[in-house]
Amino acid sequence: MNRQAQAAVLFLVGASVLHAGATDVYLRYVKAGLRPLLLGAGVVLIVTAVATVWYEVRGRRVTPGSGPEDDHSDTREHGTGHEHGSGGGHEHGHGHGHAHREPRVSWLLVLPLLALILVAPPALGSYSAMRTGTALQAPFGYPALPAGDPLPLSLVDYAGRAAYDQGRSLGDRRIRITGFVALDRSGTPYLVRMALNCCAADAQPVKVGLTGRIPPVLQPDTWLEVTGTYTSERTKDPVNGGIIPFLDVSLARPVPAPHDPYDESWNN
Repeated sequence: MNRQAQAAVLFLVGASVLHAGATDVYLRYVKAGLRPLLLGAGVVLIVTAVATVWYEVRGRRVTPGSGPEDDHSDTREHGTGHEHGSGGGHEHGHGHGHAHREPRVSWLLVLPLLALILVAPPALGSYSAMRTGTALQAPFGYPALPAGDPLPLSLVDYAGRAAYDQGRSLGDRRIRITGFVALDRSGTPYLVRMALNCCAADAQPVKVGLTGRIPPVLQPDTWLEVTGTYTSERTKDPVNGGIIPFLDVSLARPVPAPHDPYDESWNN
């Protein structure tokens, strides 16, 4: 892979990063707050690619061309001259001006680029959620809830109040949360949001068990908007023993997947 090819790959990677950052594709990889850094990285890669091509072209203009005369001069200087030693023997000095070719395996670096351009990975869903322990942590505090009936809350906010505040800040209020469906081996339904620290690679689930008026047929990875009230029912996550609170469901309806499928509120 020569300098021009390296510059082309850099340019394409930078353009792909810029495209992902300018659209919703980047949300499949990193949290929304990293968008400025992603755009900046794309600009740096493109500028680096352009600078690489410019220096390569400039270097060729400065360096003399390798014409026939240069070849003869190289032969005279480094060619097969004969040196006579004291023993009458001959020592042969061979000058080789052959450029070493880069290994073809370096072109494998293009494969991640093709994956970035051609394949947009789906958001993590029920398969990952049920094989990873809940990431629910005790909140730093429980701010007073605003007015509203039903009150829209993030799934992480409801889970934290239900698990660690024993629902005192929730009372009997009707709560509305949204998440995707996951089923354990016994068929118990959970509403889940994947929480991010930085990127999709470190995503962990926060789970809320569902009880009450649950739809008779639930498909994993279906997004639901659920309305209900706090219940003291809870269970332990079989993966890591974390607390999984429940919600007493009074109404559930399918909804489209949200613009950002990941929840970032747990570490803000």
